[in-house]
Amino acid sequence: MAAADVAVYVACWQPVPVPPQAACFARSVVELAEPLTRARANALLWAAARLAGFAVPLGLEAVPEVLLHPSVIERFAVSAPGLSGSARRTLRTNLRFLARAVVPALARADAALPRERAKAPYSPAEIAGFLALADAQPTLARRMRAAGLVCLGAGAGLTGADLRAVRGSDVACRSGGVVVDVHGARPRAVPVLSRYHDILLASAEFAGSGLITGGTSAVRKNITTPLTRSLAGGAGLPRLEASRLRSTWLAEVAGLLGLATFMHAAGITCSQRLGDLLATLDPADEATAVALLGAAR
Repeated sequence: MAAADVAVYVACWQPVPVPPQAACFARSVVELAEPLTRARANALLWAAARLAGFAVPLGLEAVPEVLLHPSVIERFAVSAPGLSGSARRTLRTNLRFLARAVVPALARADAALPRERAKAPYSPAEIAGFLALADAQPTLARRMRAAGLVCLGAGAGLTGADLRAVRGSDVACRSGGVVVDVHGARPRAVPVLSRYHDILLASAEFAGSGLITGGTSAVRKNITTPLTRSLAGGAGLPRLEASRLRSTWLAEVAGLLGLATFMHAAGITCSQRLGDLLATLDPADEATAVALLGAAR
């Protein structure tokens, strides 16, 4: 359809259910937006009319500077009665488009924000190098704590407060493998990858009821700093980071589960969609998790 035909359609648009004032507002703002097709024009007209039908009875003036203000659009999207969730999202998207086209000063373009990428996992050779450095520490206590740090990170994916708070008594042989009980904000039992069992069990036995990575309080933010510093400087080894140890565990477990194959076959690239699906499922019992996640003895 030619642009002139679309303009004529917009100028003549007056559905019976739409109040005249709302229709007038819709026509005026959609004309300024200059949609290229009749279907697009129709979607924008209905969005603008619904907005006006909601806002004008509240006492707002039916002019673009008022009704297409971001706060009004957001209030409409959240509070307008009788709309499904998908309809609210569609209407808000169309109204934001109109706002950018008609009153750009009120609807500035979103600033580009940096996206934090996952840390690169360590290679098996690098993990072996860190464990060798841990074994070369000058005291038994330092050797046990450094080895425990590497095993809890690369073998169980723990980081931050979860890592600092693990005590020797939280590591146990059960369900056919070795499991770490995490007592932080997200309490859970984490199976440990089998190659780290013996080293972690030795560190846990040495720690007893104390913290595996040392210290007397898990809330101390710098409790693992001396350990990571002591494992730096190895020939050809990168800097040791707890976040990269966790990525190492995540990558290995994802490979064991065939996650990349599943997501490729399902055509899923967005982790939010995957999270929505997982919210409907229950995790397996501990024994199944041990077998599935490469943690069997």
